[in-house]
Amino acid sequence: MDPGSVTVPAVKAGFSRWPAPAKLNLFLHVLGRRADGYHELQTCFQFVDRCDFLDFRVRGDGLIRRRAGLDIPSAQDLVVRAAQLLKESTGTRKGVDVEIHKNIPVGAGLGGGSSDAATTLLALNELWGTGLDSSDLQTLGLRLGADVPVFVSGSSAFAEGVGERLTILGPTERPEERNYLILKPDCEVDTAVVFGAPELTRNSVPITIRGFLETGGRNDCTATVRGRFPPVASALDWLSQFGEARLTGTGACVFLAVESAASGEMIQHRIPAPWTGFIARGLNESPMRARLKAHRNSA
Repeated sequence: MDPGSVTVPAVKAGFSRWPAPAKLNLFLHVLGRRADGYHELQTCFQFVDRCDFLDFRVRGDGLIRRRAGLDIPSAQDLVVRAAQLLKESTGTRKGVDVEIHKNIPVGAGLGGGSSDAATTLLALNELWGTGLDSSDLQTLGLRLGADVPVFVSGSSAFAEGVGERLTILGPTERPEERNYLILKPDCEVDTAVVFGAPELTRNSVPITIRGFLETGGRNDCTATVRGRFPPVASALDWLSQFGEARLTGTGACVFLAVESAASGEMIQHRIPAPWTGFIARGLNESPMRARLKAHRNSA
């Protein structure tokens, strides 16, 4: 895994470091609205090698403390909530200090918060020795957010329902691990606003995995996001001069597959202020898989 231009401080004594990768929705179809107000979706998740990094140090007194990271109250932090949920669900008396090094833009549609929560569940399950399997952790993760289970699974996946019904993609079904230029316009998108919009199209015909691989699908939220968030519309228009620009999730980030990191960097250097962007490589396996293997081999 290459975190690109990301720089993080050295790991402090007593802490262990764990990655939390971003994701892209390679397509997003909205099939309809459910009786509970949520929407039936189809999407394909693929990870990218831009990661947050979480440092954990086990405590023996049961306290869960966030030492650094997001500028939000701890009670709203998905990392703290994930640690508390695992503690309450397993009855462990252990605690943890956690430091969060954010490299994934917030409010960008890249799943940073969900990924951080999944990494917390996976890492603390190991460090606390709580012994839950992946299915158990995915069930817990769903209580934190619809995108958390795919990060727990660690594999690219075709997702349905609200995103929780996962079909892990086999070797012949996985999307190509391409280079992407990911562009963040100067706004954040409220997902609830998008899914609550009356103009959102909600009648896509269900697609199969094969159908997605053959057609690439589309993002049904694009028109709504364009109309309600002008900076995203401008970013899509600007990036589209270089190829097929797409919205990930409900945004705000837009992305473009590029032939190589070098060709993506040429476009990146032309991104107008105040937008930002970075090059990332698509991954069909989360770097958390390798991290978990390394931890178990060292135990």
